[in-house]
Amino acid sequence: MRFVAIPTDVVAAYRAGAPDANGQAPERQVAVGAGNPCRHCLRLIAEGAEMLVLAHRPFPAPQPYAEIGPIFLCAADCEAGGGEAVPAILASPEYIVRGYGADDRIVYGTGGVVATGAIVARAAALFADPRVRYLHVRSARNTCYQCRIER
Repeated sequence: MRFVAIPTDVVAAYRAGAPDANGQAPERQVAVGAGNPCRHCLRLIAEGAEMLVLAHRPFPAPQPYAEIGPIFLCAADCEAGGGEAVPAILASPEYIVRGYGADDRIVYGTGGVVATGAIVARAAALFADPRVRYLHVRSARNTCYQCRIER
């Protein structure tokens, strides 16, 4: 399995001012503190760095299960993160891990709050279910989208 960031072409469009999932231009802000995870490089945005704040829908099309939520992105170019290792942005004690099917809808019974250190094991268990095509990792406190996990 591998952790997957928001695609570079999507991020480039947001950086160029393309509207977010709510039809608004991404906001430009300065990162304050250490809790600003970039969903492209999958690293924390340095305090004082410029970042984008926008509504993102990590699904191919609108539908009832296609959640929209706020995310942060580095305003400056950054290299797409991802791979087999748990990304640096997953620094909180726990996250929601939830499975989605080929139809991009929640596979009921797959969602749950998981300790960060148990994400890989939980993902492996969920991928044992043939209905699960991919997973989302979301904040356990605010339900913000963090990244995707693929087989």
